[in-house]
Amino acid sequence: MISIDHVTVRLQSRVVLDDLALSLTEHRIGVIGDNGSGKSTFAKLLNGLLLPDHGTVTVDGFDTRSDGKKVRSRVGFLFQNPDNQIVMPTVAEDLALGLKPLRLDGDVLRQRISDTLERFSLSHLADRSAHLLSGGEKQLVALAGVMIAEPDILVCDEPTTLLDRRNAELVMKTIADLPCTVIVVTHHVEHLDSFDRVLVLDKGRISHDGAPDCAIPLYLGPLS
Repeated sequence: MISIDHVTVRLQSRVVLDDLALSLTEHRIGVIGDNGSGKSTFAKLLNGLLLPDHGTVTVDGFDTRSDGKKVRSRVGFLFQNPDNQIVMPTVAEDLALGLKPLRLDGDVLRQRISDTLERFSLSHLADRSAHLLSGGEKQLVALAGVMIAEPDILVCDEPTTLLDRRNAELVMKTIADLPCTVIVVTHHVEHLDSFDRVLVLDKGRISHDGAPDCAIPLYLGPLS
């Protein structure tokens, strides 16, 4: 469970998130809102990439401020742009980097990489240059690089924004099939129809919070 206890975040003296208090317990949670509403800031709070100016964020009781390493072992983060996440020359090497903190033995390491490549249909790309792949392939590699460490929670910050429709649907289907808890920040509300809960952010506060068939229409308004 992620608990957000009266959290305020200021960036360059501007209040980006304003006294948020909520718990995230559902299996699939979407986060939507206009540009500048605080969505990406909210996402980065959930695994300690950003720390609150006031209040606390805890994951299974671990505070993002004082227990960052334990939090990040539980909460994986997928960025909007996979080029910000992929750092190694080849796909297999990039997946191996995600396992470095676990200090696995060689055979176990190689098997985990092989299993993950197969799981995400990337085996044929194992030795390819990760930076020369298509946008959809890169995002799947970035996703595999996060999930190889088997986090309990995956936070995705607009994972389909840079993708065409076909690749966006492929990435979202892959995310939807994951066993872990998933929190997705997105502008593409159509991807959230099957989610358990949708949060709507407006000027740093939660304006709507509920099932997709309730929260999304309220966000889109009567002209949708």
